[in-house]
Amino acid sequence: MAERPGFTHRKERHGLVGPFSGRQLAVLAISVVAVAIGLFLATRPLGSTRPIGPANPQATPYILGPAPSQGLRAGDLAPEFNVVRGDGTVFQLTDLDGQPVRLGALRGMAVWINFWASWCPPCQSETPVLRDMAERYADRGLVVIGVSVQETNAADVRSYAERYQLGYTIAPDLSGDIFRLYRLYGLPTQFFVGTDGVIRSVILAPMDEASAEAQIEAILPDSSPRPSLSPSP
Repeated sequence: MAERPGFTHRKERHGLVGPFSGRQLAVLAISVVAVAIGLFLATRPLGSTRPIGPANPQATPYILGPAPSQGLRAGDLAPEFNVVRGDGTVFQLTDLDGQPVRLGALRGMAVWINFWASWCPPCQSETPVLRDMAERYADRGLVVIGVSVQETNAADVRSYAERYQLGYTIAPDLSGDIFRLYRLYGLPTQFFVGTDGVIRSVILAPMDEASAEAQIEAILPDSSPRPSLSPSP
């Protein structure tokens, strides 16, 4: 009888988990992690989604250019609204009716000078505040002067003032002479001027009612009649 080949019994191999080996499970785990990272990167927004600034941001000014090295500040005498030009002529700021606007005629009054433009969104947002404050504090000695800058023409400024029934003084600075004199770089810019003609505060931002009231109360005279902005005959 022919010899039969020997029979060798080999122990059956089992995977780490069911039929899968440890190596196969490691490869699978790496693949899953790679897919997860790819999905995260593909769906992640470009840049940060965190808001910049405070949690409750307020309106910000419209910046026109770099800040001047020496701007007007609290303690400076507010410049008069006239400029001697290079050719020797004098520019005098006038209101929408052509009447000169002179700070010298307002000594003894609290003056809020608001530099703005009809096309400027943050200026538009604070327009109701100026209108309401001008009406509310007129009998207590406040004069509000809105100097409109970088406008195409005075008709646009008048149209804006009439549309929103602005009762305070509006003076278009179409030439930009007063804009440069006050060294502005953003709109709106506020100058709160005391009864002595000295600047008490400069604010490069639109005003809300609460902040406007605080600034106005700090510069109001005790009691004084409101003078006319037009020069005496």
